[in-house]
Amino acid sequence: MTGLYLSHLTLSHFRSHKGAALKLDARPVAIFGPNGAGKTNLLEAVSLFSPGRGLRRAAAQEMARRPESLGWKVTGHLHSLHQIHEVQIWSEEGQPRQVRIDGKAASQVALGRIARVLWLIPSMDRLWIEGAEGRRRFLDRMTMSFEPAHADDSLAYEKAMRERNRLLKDQVRDGHWYVALERQMAEAGLAIHRNRIQALSELRAAQDAAETAFPAADLELTMSEGDMPESEADFREALHESRFRDLAAGRTLVGPHRADLYGVYAAKGVPARDCSTGEQKALLISLILANARALARDFGAPPLLLLDEVAAHLDAARRAALYDEVCALGAQAWMTGTGPELFDDLADRAQRIEVTEADGISQVQAKESP
Repeated sequence: MTGLYLSHLTLSHFRSHKGAALKLDARPVAIFGPNGAGKTNLLEAVSLFSPGRGLRRAAAQEMARRPESLGWKVTGHLHSLHQIHEVQIWSEEGQPRQVRIDGKAASQVALGRIARVLWLIPSMDRLWIEGAEGRRRFLDRMTMSFEPAHADDSLAYEKAMRERNRLLKDQVRDGHWYVALERQMAEAGLAIHRNRIQALSELRAAQDAAETAFPAADLELTMSEGDMPESEADFREALHESRFRDLAAGRTLVGPHRADLYGVYAAKGVPARDCSTGEQKALLISLILANARALARDFGAPPLLLLDEVAAHLDAARRAALYDEVCALGAQAWMTGTGPELFDDLADRAQRIEVTEADGISQVQAKESP
């Protein structure tokens, strides 16, 4: 299997990092240091090598180092499927993020053609007990890892729905204003739904085929009202029939934006939302690993994995099991923790980076494996 990893990463005026340069190999990356030193900022920089807004969903201007706010730049040498790409990502004076691949301007979607990046961050620990929007976002990130064009479908749907919702709020009743928007929503919305269903199928297959220390999750895509229409014509008709209700609500009440991801701890038959905190964390890790295994098969290389504070809620045995699975997968997993002892089970299977903070500036230093 070919590799996918970063061999060089440089940051300039990115978050707390005034400047940082890392030389890396394909092994997992264990990052340790005190809270607030800038460990997660390194992971956020790596998350920008995939389409979307990164693991914090931040606007470009929010990533600039304060107080200068001069703009920022992230550069990496990305090894992907027997090729090496130089990727530059930057923003100047709060302007939207720009991308250059091998010296040529590129779209964010183009990043999805050469890299796959998955992440698990502490805010996702509440996935099973928060609102449906967070679960949809989680599912869409996984879906985008299989089908990068899912990002374009989502943007097209959201743009058309915003315009339709504006008409609804303005109590526009002339149907002619809605026809074109509903056609766009039906085309993009059905693609979104089919992409999600295919992604869930990939995840189920990856879970069923693996022997793992982490519990499997039974996943189901549900709708808040009724079923998702099966064709574009049916979807257009559903939107047409729903206009009266939508006018009263001031928003669109039918479509993939009303979907939810329902999970069950398979071995126990217990809904994920009712599981313990540790079990919910283990289910999340199981899904990320299943996603990674499926991508290793379909894309040809395991994805970059970003596991922030991954040791939280894991006992020593399960933490060691996670490291074994990551190494068996062959992924360059970027993992953070407060102390180097959290990564002792990795021994020389990982490279280590210490992050400290002085006068508001993050300092990054490579460390020898124990």
